[in-house]
Parts: sequence; C-alpha cells; structure tokens
Amino acid sequence: MGRAFEFRKERKMKRWGHMAKTFTKLGKEITIAVKQGGAEVTGNPRLRALIAEAKSEQMPKENIERAIKKATEAKSGDFKEIIYEGFGPFGIAYLVEAATDNNTRTVANVRSYFTKCGGSLQTSGSVAFMFDHKCVFRIKEDPAKPIDVEELELDLIDFGAEEVFKQEVEDEDENVTVEISIYGDYSAYGQIQKYIEEKGYELISGGFEQIPNVDLKEVTPEQRATLDKLTGLLEDDEDVTNVYTTLAPEAE
Repeated sequence: MGRAFEFRKERKMKRWGHMAKTFTKLGKEITIAVKQGGAEVTGNPRLRALIAEAKSEQMPKENIERAIKKATEAKSGDFKEIIYEGFGPFGIAYLVEAATDNNTRTVANVRSYFTKCGGSLQTSGSVAFMFDHKCVFRIKEDPAKPIDVEELELDLIDFGAEEVFKQEVEDEDENVTVEISIYGDYSAYGQIQKYIEEKGYELISGGFEQIPNVDLKEVTPEQRATLDKLTGLLEDDEDVTNVYTTLAPEAE
C-alpha cells in the first residue's frame, strides 16, 4: 500500500462534511457533468459515477433529478471548475478545487481564508506540481463473493490502474463494509470505469483526486490547530468541493 492509501486513510473516506453540504456539492458536480457530457446516463460515464456516489451518500432521488434538470435549462447558471493554489502557514501547500458561477466572489473568499490564517493565495502553477491528478474509484465487495485484490490489480494494470487496495469502512451507525479503492492516471478514468461496469462490480463512487507527490510535512499540535482552522474555513465555503494539502497525517 502506497501514498494513495495513506492519503485515503487520512481523509477517512469522507469527501465533505455534514449531509447538507454533501448534497449541495454533489448537485454541483452532477450539473457540471451534464453540461459537459449530456443528460443521458448511458452516454455520460462521469454522470453515471456521480449518480452512484449520490445514491451511496443517500442523496434523495429528487435532488439528483433536480441537478440534472437544472443543467439542461437555458437560464441555469454556468458553474465552472476552478483550482486555487496557495500556502498555508508553516509552509504547507494547499490545492483548492471549487465549482462556482461567480469566480470573483469565490476567489475573494478563498483569499480571505488564507490571509486570516497567516497564509497566502498564490498564482496558478505555484503548488500544482506538488500533486498528481489521479482518478479514483471505490467499489463494494459482496461478502458472498470476496474479491482477490492481487488478481484485480493485475487485470486493471492493463486499463491504467496504478494502485488497488482493500479496507474496511465503518459508517456512522458502526456498520462495517469492505471496499476496494482503485487509483489510476487521470487519463485512465474511462477505461477503468468501463472495466468496473462490464465486470458487474457495485460502484460506490468514481472521480478525481489530487495526491501529494512530495514528502508530507510534520507539524506541532499547535501548528496543526491553525492549519485545521484554515482547512475548515475552506471546506465550509459553499463553492469549495475539495481541499488538498501537503500536511502529514496526524499520528494515531
């Protein structure tokens, strides 16, 4: 298990905070996927993966349908995916992904968060080279049909997968399920998803993540508290979808 596993472990399988935020941000991603690839699920693999993720997050069907409808209406806002780069205090690099219909508003908010916590928003390219853009899928293991991870990885290598690992995941009700995470190059998204669907695996989610490719930085508990404040401010912004850093995981 490599860097992707440690990264996934630190994020604890949670892309966003509470349920309302999750639905809002998934809705934006669904809207963008429809605008980019159309509303027909059969011809839009990104939309299929997002709908699978929405269902796994127990997002109501009407919310999903509303997001799709919004994207097809001429008067709907044009959400754009934007990446902001910056440095938090103590030399920690930040890569912030957002989906916004008003970049002026969003960049002003993001800049204010950095400034408030002793960091600074940087120009494009300042920290992006410290991260690798990867596609990532999560599939659910059927207890009656255990998956041999080594065999799966060997099969998926030909489709662009780079790392495959299994882990137990506990939900808020303490129910434990076994999930397989698959990481690959950004460009391998379509091939890996096609393989998963053709093999009949239950897809939990499929998307993209930024994985740090540099040594992660250790900090003191006091420094981590300041960095956690910055991360929290960014993640709480309604336009921000993901926050990635070069901060080392907190020791258990």
